[in-house]
Amino acid sequence: MAIISANDTPVYRRYSNTQIRYAVVYLVITTVVLLFLNFFCSKTSQDLFYESKKNSMIEKCLLAADEISKLEVLNSTTVTNTVEQLGSLKVTRLIVTDQNGLILYDSSGTDTGRYALLSEIVQAMDGKGYDVFTCHYQYSNGSIQSHAATPVVSYGTRLGCVYMMEYDTSQGRLIKSLQDNVLRITVVLEVVLILFSLFFSNTFSRRLRQIMASMRIIQQGDYTHKVRLGGHDELTFLGDEFNDLTEKLQTSEQKRRRFVSDASHELKTPLASIKLLADSILQNDMDMETVREFVGDIGDEAERLNRMTAKLLSLTKVDGRVDEDCEIIDVAPTVERVVRMLSTIAAQNDITMEVRLEDHCPILILEDDLYQIAFNLIENGIKYNMPGGRLTVTLRRQEENAVLMISDTGVGIPEDALDHIFERFYRVDKARSRATGGSGLGLAIVRAIVQRNKGEIFVESTVGQGTTFIVSFPLFDTEEDEA
Repeated sequence: MAIISANDTPVYRRYSNTQIRYAVVYLVITTVVLLFLNFFCSKTSQDLFYESKKNSMIEKCLLAADEISKLEVLNSTTVTNTVEQLGSLKVTRLIVTDQNGLILYDSSGTDTGRYALLSEIVQAMDGKGYDVFTCHYQYSNGSIQSHAATPVVSYGTRLGCVYMMEYDTSQGRLIKSLQDNVLRITVVLEVVLILFSLFFSNTFSRRLRQIMASMRIIQQGDYTHKVRLGGHDELTFLGDEFNDLTEKLQTSEQKRRRFVSDASHELKTPLASIKLLADSILQNDMDMETVREFVGDIGDEAERLNRMTAKLLSLTKVDGRVDEDCEIIDVAPTVERVVRMLSTIAAQNDITMEVRLEDHCPILILEDDLYQIAFNLIENGIKYNMPGGRLTVTLRRQEENAVLMISDTGVGIPEDALDHIFERFYRVDKARSRATGGSGLGLAIVRAIVQRNKGEIFVESTVGQGTTFIVSFPLFDTEEDEA
């Protein structure tokens, strides 16, 4: 996968394929489970058949041994007659021996008169109890070969042994058929699981690839792109969070571009004025009085640039400042200090100031932040007031908040501009703002400081009557220790 960096140089990143990894893990787990189920089913069915065969062989051996034990004389003739009467045994081979292991009867007719050396007969004759029963099984090629032996006991004395061997192909075929069916089902299930795992892993990795592709698009600067993922799982939630992030990036990018554009425009005007005045001085013969006037204008424009850059730096510090240790500040003394500082400017503009401050309104804030909020709002109330107007500064406790209100009797703010006055470089009356030295950054700085200190700021205005700014902070009362 190639990711284009900022300098358009392809950067290749190697990563493992999630689809293959998940598919392999899923297949390994399901294969192990299916093999275990296959083995368990085959073993269980085979054990059930063996148990059934064992019970059948026990019954046949005990029946034959019981009939033979009733004989008064145990020889080849009597045993043969007795066995022939037991025609319902239906075994492949039946052997009866005496207590010494001599074969008295062999249904195959090959070993009569010889000594039996079969392990089952030896175990049955060597047993300490009269009810010793031995049984062995062999399963191969779809057939069951069963071997069983039990002693012939009469009044506690071992007279001989009955041995049976049965070669059963019907039940063997049944076991083989059952095992084959289980195997076929296992294979079919495994194939289905393989297809399902491939489908699932492909769906999962495809949705991941959608997110990765969207990230590359966003990386190239297209913040309007949205990722579309269906469903209601974690990936859908991740896609929604990704879209929210791109919206914030888009908003941030729009603000950045507007800020750069507005800052360039605002800085260009005084710079152009300074250049024009300087060129006029250099290119024209002027008397000293005119030169001084032009130099004074250059100084005014330079001072305007200085104020604008200072506010830009202030706004940058507010945006990038980390949380500092705040302190509990009583609002009234700080506001009184700001009023004293600006009272001279108010008097020069024939503005009457009315100050009504309620004591004991403590809030948690940096004193410099509180000072800057009060200074900017009161200074604006003076600058944009009418000659002979009034500025009212009020501080009061309202429920759990400290509320600072600055009301002027100026021209007011149009209703369509109220939603924009806290934006950077926004000015309602640009001509008057330039005349008063306004840069459109003061209210943006105030709002940023207020919000950073968990406060709220509102504005109410009526054109031709005046404007009121309302700043609210949570009170931070401390309990005094009782004496």
